[in-house]
Amino acid sequence: MKFTVDKHERYVVIEPLTDFLNGEAAAKLKGEFMLRHTGGQRNIVLDLCNVSDADEDGLRMGLLARRLCKASGGLFILTGMNEKLKTLLKMANMEGYFKTATTVSNAEDMIFGNELRLDLRMDQHDKV
Repeated sequence: MKFTVDKHERYVVIEPLTDFLNGEAAAKLKGEFMLRHTGGQRNIVLDLCNVSDADEDGLRMGLLARRLCKASGGLFILTGMNEKLKTLLKMANMEGYFKTATTVSNAEDMIFGNELRLDLRMDQHDKV
């Protein structure tokens, strides 16, 4: 499975180039999540605009990215999901685990809001 990686200053957008997200695709994405995390990237947007369907392994791969991002104070956001993917997440009782955005631009706004909160906390902590 192929995917694109679009790096930005404070986040990275990963876009799988497949219509079906399964265990094999999930394994490749997990490796990319680990690589981005060890490279210091704490915010990941997974753009699912090309994905029309997924199996349980394909859905669960996001849990690793969520854990990695959360551990470093960042966000893992799913975007570009169709109704079928949203329904699959709901059926797997996983919709509450993930932050979602309708577009990459909305995800970017969420990330910058989170980064501002983190920066403010650090500034307040430094003053004490």
